[in-house]
Amino acid sequence: MKYTIIPNTNLSISKVCLGTMTFGEQNTESEAHEQLSFAVSQGINFIDTAEMYPIAARKETLGSTERFIGSWLKKRGKRDDLVIATKIAGPNRGMEYIRKPLDFSAKSINEAVDLSLKNLQTDYIDLYQMHWPERVMNMFGKRGLTEIDSNWKENIADVLFVYDKLIKAGKIRHIGVSNEAPWAVMKFISESEKNNLPRIATIQNPYSLLNRLFEVGLTEVCMRENIGLMAYSPLGFGILSGKHLNGTQPNSRIALFPQFTRYTSENATKATKLYQELANSHGLTLSQMALAFVQQQPFVMSTIIGATSIEQLKENIDAHKIVLSKEILNEIDLIQEMIPNPAP
Repeated sequence: MKYTIIPNTNLSISKVCLGTMTFGEQNTESEAHEQLSFAVSQGINFIDTAEMYPIAARKETLGSTERFIGSWLKKRGKRDDLVIATKIAGPNRGMEYIRKPLDFSAKSINEAVDLSLKNLQTDYIDLYQMHWPERVMNMFGKRGLTEIDSNWKENIADVLFVYDKLIKAGKIRHIGVSNEAPWAVMKFISESEKNNLPRIATIQNPYSLLNRLFEVGLTEVCMRENIGLMAYSPLGFGILSGKHLNGTQPNSRIALFPQFTRYTSENATKATKLYQELANSHGLTLSQMALAFVQQQPFVMSTIIGATSIEQLKENIDAHKIVLSKEILNEIDLIQEMIPNPAP
């Protein structure tokens, strides 16, 4: 396993991060514990979760993922050799059952942190992230932005002041954003510098062969400002495993949750077939090539992988050992030029 340091921190993390959003929906508590133990045995020390998990989000299962991780942490008896990341849910997603109001006010952030600490059965959270912005913007399948959210009042400095108090209280150690755009990333940085407040260390955004929009704007921001990308959905909800090319597979995430159409467009399928042919021509599985591509990018701090079985998890972890040649990377770029970012 390869390791790196989260920018502007002393936290050493594995280049592969265990994503946990299946815990509590597609995976039982015992299966979650098995995955966590196996991942750690393979050198993974970085675990990502969220207060709203599992996916698909439902009131009935809210918080199950954090609770499963918490029961494993308690049973394991160790904490300091792991880096645990979780996230506060933002508004605009129909999840008002989480709390009211669902926002990034001081009250909401403090309540969310305290509940995550309780669920995770830990005294501190290594990396605390905002799952998505408060403002309405282009995210979760929306390619562009044509108008700004005039109903949102800019409050980034206020949010950082809340995090400053939580860090000083020892409840969280570092902060990050998720599903964000260049403007807000730069605003967070400028407000932290201007007011001597905590600086965002990470950004968790989608990045895969089917969605390379991060390269437009955010890559330069993160590389110049030293912010680490936690790349999520590197296999595009399992689409880039290739298993759906002959039809949706029973019990897969796409089959169980047909409302998630981000990676199932006609162009996404066309691109996936081309990537499948390319991988096969070089003696690789599509999953191996897709994960290796993401992990090889210089701006990717850690790749978030998830699975519903130990077999899948092992294959995904092993892919980090693969290094793609310049020839393969050039051929990948040719496909990207033909069908650019079909799953924004």
